[in-house]
Amino acid sequence: MAIVQSIVATDCGSTTTKAILIERQPDGVYRLVARGEAPTTVEAPFDDVTVGVANAVRELEELTSKSFLDANGRPTTSETHLYLSTSSAGGGLQMTVAGVVKEMSAESAERAALGAGAIIMDTLAVNDGRKDYEKVERIRSLRPDMILMSGGTDDGNVVPQVQEIAEILRSADPKPRLGIGLKLPVIFAGSKLMREAVTETLGDTVDLRIVDNLRPSLAQENLPPAREEIHELFLEHVMQQAPGYSKLKTWTSSDIMSTPLAVGKIMETIARERSINVLGVDIGGATTDVFSVFKGIYNRTVSANLGMSYSICNVLTEAGLENIKRWLPFDLGDSYIRNQLRNKMIRPTTIPQDLKDLQIEQAAAREALRLAFEHHKSLAREMVGVQQSRDIGEIFEQAAGGKTLVDMFSLDMIIGSGGVLAHAPEFAQTCIMMMDAYAPEGLTTLAKDSIFMMPQLGVLSVLLPEAATQVFEKDCLIRLADCIAPVGTAKDGEACCTFVINGTTHDVKFGQLVLLPLEQGATATVECRPAKNFDLGQGKGKSVTFNVQGGEVGLILDCRGRPIAIPDQDAARAAKMREWLKALKLRSE
Repeated sequence: MAIVQSIVATDCGSTTTKAILIERQPDGVYRLVARGEAPTTVEAPFDDVTVGVANAVRELEELTSKSFLDANGRPTTSETHLYLSTSSAGGGLQMTVAGVVKEMSAESAERAALGAGAIIMDTLAVNDGRKDYEKVERIRSLRPDMILMSGGTDDGNVVPQVQEIAEILRSADPKPRLGIGLKLPVIFAGSKLMREAVTETLGDTVDLRIVDNLRPSLAQENLPPAREEIHELFLEHVMQQAPGYSKLKTWTSSDIMSTPLAVGKIMETIARERSINVLGVDIGGATTDVFSVFKGIYNRTVSANLGMSYSICNVLTEAGLENIKRWLPFDLGDSYIRNQLRNKMIRPTTIPQDLKDLQIEQAAAREALRLAFEHHKSLAREMVGVQQSRDIGEIFEQAAGGKTLVDMFSLDMIIGSGGVLAHAPEFAQTCIMMMDAYAPEGLTTLAKDSIFMMPQLGVLSVLLPEAATQVFEKDCLIRLADCIAPVGTAKDGEACCTFVINGTTHDVKFGQLVLLPLEQGATATVECRPAKNFDLGQGKGKSVTFNVQGGEVGLILDCRGRPIAIPDQDAARAAKMREWLKALKLRSE
């Protein structure tokens, strides 16, 4: 089999199409060689996504003086040269999910759809508090790309409520967002005992697909079959109807993949290759995606109303002005802060003009990240064993999920992506935004995606995982800092933790941030001796030794407590923020 020597990969976003060129070097390692971009052309006047793809690839040709397009403007492919693509243009994949119990089968359907790269428009359940006619009206008004339906277990009894959901869908007679005259795809991933009844009810109304049950038992979840079917339907129905995608599909060496699904693939690959737990975030103008892999289990959530431009006023509403103000190193009037955020919503493509405006935007970003993370933790949960012999009324009262899978002490790496994180003027600003939003515990590596090439690397990871991992580690991932954070609380200035690094002792008080120099690639051994009320993962007051590695920022010792202790008074709060920024060598004014 021929060895792949080069890969051109594109990501068709809603506004910009990005192209990257990866080549195999003489030493056998794959590296990023060039990157180009062009406006996405899925809308008028072009109505053909391939125009933007060709333009982005043409920029690669200009940068490298090599040819990647044939005489017809089509990317070339061969045994040794691949062309791959991902896409979120045209609004991405929009889905509605339905289940019998909101906290059980409907929640599993949410996890399956989110993991497949979808934006969930609504979640319907028998016990969601809405009348049947309201559900019918809602389904008709949404016009999703597809519906995922679940309910019942394979080891239980017939669940008539599944039939009830099917009848609601039939009454709604839903139409897809794209494709006039086509039937809406509906995936049934529920009890095998209900397949025949669901088929009889919905068979003539929708394009019904049946896959293995999402919840074979109350204590077991089986998401991959539904996710794979969602991906197949995305290619077959959604992509085929979007302008130019049927042509683009014939160009690629492998199936086109939705952008969020591709990002999830590279996250899973890195977690598997390194045997680590990973948390990733992509914060955009309208939405914030959170990805995690804990104990080998992948989860993704989308906070569709939390973003840094179009949705920034939603962040203000949900977080509250006081929570945004607490991250500011100055005391400005409330009206000024509100107006700055409103201006960003009205003019979403503008960038901050001075340091104060940048700090307001970064303060809002902390809250968007925090809220999206809270949402993620609520869905990334363990299944718990429960008795099977319950009637449906008792099940309604039963919480399906156990504790969250997100364990901050076991988290090895946080990866930040999206404009406000990736393009922050200083690396340390990206660090402190993620530290403030996520409050990492114990030892955690902070990193960021340099130029947002994770989607292209995600689709590559399916074909050449080694190549995707090499480029991710050498060209995509920027290691910012290792952060060591004891968990506990005390009064400001009291003893918190003693750190012994290469024979040098650092006594860090509660409420302090300390930045130590540790160059990129350098390693060190850190002996941590927490005070009796503080824990670094082995129990209160117990010493821990960590092996750390340097980054662009260095090594950060975070002794601000968990939760982070912020003074209540505005003047004291602003002074404390200035102190923390100064500790990281950042300007506060």
